Amino acid sequence: MTVRIRPAEAGDAAALAAVAAVTFPLACPPHTTDEAKAHFIATVLSEERFAEYLADASRLLLIAEDDEHPHAGAIGYTMLNLGEPADADVKAAIRIRPTIELSKCYVMPGHHGAGVASGLMAASVDAAVAAGSAGMWLGVNEENGRAQRFYGKHGFERVGTKHFLVGDRLEDDWVMERSLA
Repeated sequence: MTVRIRPAEAGDAAALAAVAAVTFPLACPPHTTDEAKAHFIATVLSEERFAEYLADASRLLLIAEDDEHPHAGAIGYTMLNLGEPADADVKAAIRIRPTIELSKCYVMPGHHGAGVASGLMAASVDAAVAAGSAGMWLGVNEENGRAQRFYGKHGFERVGTKHFLVGDRLEDDWVMERSLA
């Protein structure tokens, strides 16, 4: 498979939302209700919200596509948030500034293990460096061992914890950070 990773454009909002709707539930802890997942997707990961994210100069979105099957559409994406984190727990935990958040990093099932996520990570790091960031941080659910291993493999280490609201339940996330030097 040949994967093309490029900056997402305004016309990619529907494709990004489609990937998010499939992949977000895969990252949720087992106790997350279907209703909570659906609500989060509808309010945070909808096509309309992705259109807003794409128009926001403080965000960078990258999209991965299967060049061998262009009709298949997007197979993954990342979203980077520029600037100082608003969350007090994150602000206290991270050590490297200026920083950028890796807010989302998702790959469609069927493409896991094929290097798509690693390609997205490399492109995201390049984009972060180009944006002037010295460090990158992310939040990952404390129960998502697979994602934690992936991020660890890419130089992230746990530096703290934060909370993440899905539905009416606060989840505990690890704050992980890496240097971009």
